[in-house]
Amino acid sequence: MAERSDFSQGSVRSNIMRLAIPMTLAQLIHLLYNIIDRMFIGHLPEDATLALTGLGLTFPIITMITAFSNLFSHGGAPLFSIARGQGNRDKAEALQTTSFTTLLAIGIILTVVFFIIKKPVLYLFGASDRSFPFADQYLSIYLLGSPMVMISLGMNSFINAQGFGRLGMMTVAIGAILNIILDPIFIYVFHMGVRGAALATVISQTVSALWVVHTMTSPRMVIPLSLKKLGINWKLLGEILPLGLSGFVMAVTNSLVQIFCNSTLQQFGGDMYIGIMTVIASIREVAQMPVSGITSAAQPVIGYNYGAKSYSRVKEGIKFMTSVGIGYMTAIWVLMLVFPRFFISLFNNDPELVEKGVQSMTIYFFGFFMQSLQQTGQAVFVALGRSKNAIFFSIFRKVIIVVPLTLLLPHIAGLGVNGVFLAEPISNWLGGLACFTTMMLTVWRRLPADGAEMPLHKRKGAIR
Repeated sequence: MAERSDFSQGSVRSNIMRLAIPMTLAQLIHLLYNIIDRMFIGHLPEDATLALTGLGLTFPIITMITAFSNLFSHGGAPLFSIARGQGNRDKAEALQTTSFTTLLAIGIILTVVFFIIKKPVLYLFGASDRSFPFADQYLSIYLLGSPMVMISLGMNSFINAQGFGRLGMMTVAIGAILNIILDPIFIYVFHMGVRGAALATVISQTVSALWVVHTMTSPRMVIPLSLKKLGINWKLLGEILPLGLSGFVMAVTNSLVQIFCNSTLQQFGGDMYIGIMTVIASIREVAQMPVSGITSAAQPVIGYNYGAKSYSRVKEGIKFMTSVGIGYMTAIWVLMLVFPRFFISLFNNDPELVEKGVQSMTIYFFGFFMQSLQQTGQAVFVALGRSKNAIFFSIFRKVIIVVPLTLLLPHIAGLGVNGVFLAEPISNWLGGLACFTTMMLTVWRRLPADGAEMPLHKRKGAIR
């Protein structure tokens, strides 16, 4: 176990891939919670397109729940890896217990808050009188599982950070397989429709969260989670939050973009185009997952070697992330250009939705490979504790570029709904180039020789 968790030994690529393969499968399987729901709902015998639209309206709230999970998985886990690399076991253990306790508390609070405000919020997000009942049915049940969702998502990063990628994959595999089994039973056999999809997800996420707790408290962990020591170390929480804000802001800004996209699409195209955006967003989530897996796996490897002052290995990790990301996303972009109808029909067979969706999808995914540069730059900033840079570029691409373009482009040259879909590729090009170039100039060029004192600690606020 010591060799598996010592990322300063062996090939950097091997270390990353050893984590990346199970982590990518784990993230992909986790997506099945919602993706399978959308597939089944999108093929309901009645009101399939409208039900899919209603489900899309819940995305901003579900994304917000994910944002709070990211706050601790992106904040606590990298610090946990750095502490391990420095040999500071006590700090690593305290980071783990603080993250767990806070995740559970916030999960309960979010459940109560969203239950209170869900109706006005859903209408604000673009719901119509026809689509609101479907959104309300799904969200009312989904919210009951929010604390379990946060434990499963937030704490699984600590399993991966200890080198146990396969166990991390099992966390989501168990729940996803259960969700696949329960979805058709609740939706079709029990005729529960949208409610059945939500209930299947909640049960599955609860089982997944219980597996996380069971795994993390096991003696096989390098640093097991001690339920007897649960509590919040406020000093360490003050370190977790600034670094975790990058992942949090990224998810929150995604939620913000979803809100503006849905409300603008409702204005210019109606429920049909919200359904199209729901399908396209689902395709994007699956398509980008391998790159997300690589960058997530690289973070503990880069963070560990950063803490151990093995800076040449940090550079090697950055090069590997970049080449794999660009290569993969270029290939998947070509496939989506050649076979758009196939991808759309996985979620809905409505001829009108498919026909209009092909044009929207072609616009939305133009230059898709540029997003890998954003993901690589963000991963390096987070792994090295450069929270300010990570937060800025999270805000820059979504808030400064996407949101204004989403609101303005539909009014220019009669673009209408096409303007909403055009905002995404523009942001990928501008945001990706800005983030990656800044990372290369401020991180890559300043990495010293192995064993030297790291100047980034003092100059850029990286966390020791």
